[in-house]
Amino acid sequence: MPQVPQTFFDALAVRTWCGLALAALGRAREEIDAINVYPVADGDTGTNLYLTLESACAAVEAAFAGHEAGAGPGGTSGAPAVPTLADATRAMAHGALIGARGNSGTILAQLLRGMAQVLAAEADGESAHIDGPGLCLALRHAADAARQAVAHPVEGTVLTVASAAADAATEAQGDCGTVARAAYEGASAALAATPGQLAVLGRAGVVDAGGRGLVAVLGALVETFTGEVPGGGATGVAGAARVRVPVRSAVAPASAPGGPDECADDDSGPAFEVIYLLEAEDAAVGRLRERLDRLGDSLVVVGGDGLWNVHVHVDDAGAAVEAGVEAGRPYRIRITHFGIGDVHTGGVGRPPRERVQRAVVAVVPGVGLAGLYGEAGATTVLARPGEPPASGELVEAVRRAHAREVVLLPNDADLRHTAAAAAEQARTEGIRVALIPTRSAVQGIAALAVHEPERRFDEDVVAMTSAAGATRYAELAVAERQSWTMAGICQTGDVLGLIDGDVAVIGSDVTATAEAVIDRMLQAGGEMVTLVLGDEAPESIAAHLEARVREGYLAVDTVVYRGGRQGALLLIGVE
Repeated sequence: MPQVPQTFFDALAVRTWCGLALAALGRAREEIDAINVYPVADGDTGTNLYLTLESACAAVEAAFAGHEAGAGPGGTSGAPAVPTLADATRAMAHGALIGARGNSGTILAQLLRGMAQVLAAEADGESAHIDGPGLCLALRHAADAARQAVAHPVEGTVLTVASAAADAATEAQGDCGTVARAAYEGASAALAATPGQLAVLGRAGVVDAGGRGLVAVLGALVETFTGEVPGGGATGVAGAARVRVPVRSAVAPASAPGGPDECADDDSGPAFEVIYLLEAEDAAVGRLRERLDRLGDSLVVVGGDGLWNVHVHVDDAGAAVEAGVEAGRPYRIRITHFGIGDVHTGGVGRPPRERVQRAVVAVVPGVGLAGLYGEAGATTVLARPGEPPASGELVEAVRRAHAREVVLLPNDADLRHTAAAAAEQARTEGIRVALIPTRSAVQGIAALAVHEPERRFDEDVVAMTSAAGATRYAELAVAERQSWTMAGICQTGDVLGLIDGDVAVIGSDVTATAEAVIDRMLQAGGEMVTLVLGDEAPESIAAHLEARVREGYLAVDTVVYRGGRQGALLLIGVE
């Protein structure tokens, strides 16, 4: 159904724009993914932009639903049936911030936040709206805010396209439709010029993927105020952009036109992408920026008012998360290993990452294990104590794995149903998913150790399932209160040794309790003991337990990993 054009920028226009922009990105998603070569050729920019805007749309719809419910039948309660422009734009910005994905998605979130700050300030009163000049101010502030959020801005990227859109809008005079069209045309021209500004784009023969997504979003803004799709035709904004912007296939690299080379000529680059939400004060975030800038690159920190979205590419994922812990409270932590064959900033002239045949997605309890799993090629979802991931986070991780076949390791008995729901959703998207019911990260380690992507999928799943099932698991934790357990009554502060999920040993000393647990587990035999140390475990415990196993069980080997802030003092696996 054709959209009714909006005359002014009000709450209804925000809702319409978000819906049209999401549809436009949905149509263009695969095409944008295919031209994604900078800063990492991981083929997910279109998907990340779509997921970011999807979160913004959901927040706006929730704001409308709240007001419609408050108005009551026939509006008898006296509450307005729609939110104010300020409420709608703030909901849009907050939704984008908490749902931002990847480098481009994080920048898009800051663009929307920058617009929201001006739109909310310009609006006055419950029925307020803004006109063309107000929209000009919003676009200008958005472009400036996005550029300030990036540690080292690079021309030829979405930042350049956003600035060009704001420049063109400023020169335009008229209503919101006129301003939006000028911004769209300025952005389109800037997008077409990006291969001449960034050598990696010129060599690959593509325009900037993030900029391409922004053009689609601005095209939806034009449609919101005019009812017309820029460029004409029934294919929508993505189709219009495809006609207006020359894009060659990324599979056939072209020689680069002149322009600055912002990339190195080698394939080196940070191994991990780290993203998290952070509750922190402004001063702490300033220090965080400095520390993360020293650790890696592609640093983007967006947000404000105590809530931030942090994105960085690093070799030491644990250090990036720990920096967030020092600054405030990080959560919704996502760590992605770029993997062998992915091209980072040095991968000039290379095609984007092809969809691999098979991948492993695993939930892990600490940053140390996230690094371990990542080095083995797995895509990880970090579950912090008391904050288990939702099914949507697992689905997103499956998408990020970019594979036709995925083995999913929940590594927690309580995540069984969540993981099953995620697997079912991923299957509807054409991805073949096998769920291995691992109940601990040590079972996941055992499964990953026998993973062979070259095998038939079913054979690989059977081997991984067998390895996980043959691994008994245990953990040490501290009792938070007095309670009844399978091993008797425990008091607050007691050390609990849980084997296969049940309390089996109650002690007062961490090392002695760990010894008792290992002895019980090895009574049934074993070939390998895996120890995963939490940050709060005693420094000497690893050496002590290794010596204990070596002296008491001659045929048993021991391997030790550091899990970081994983909730448990110690995780134990016996294969």
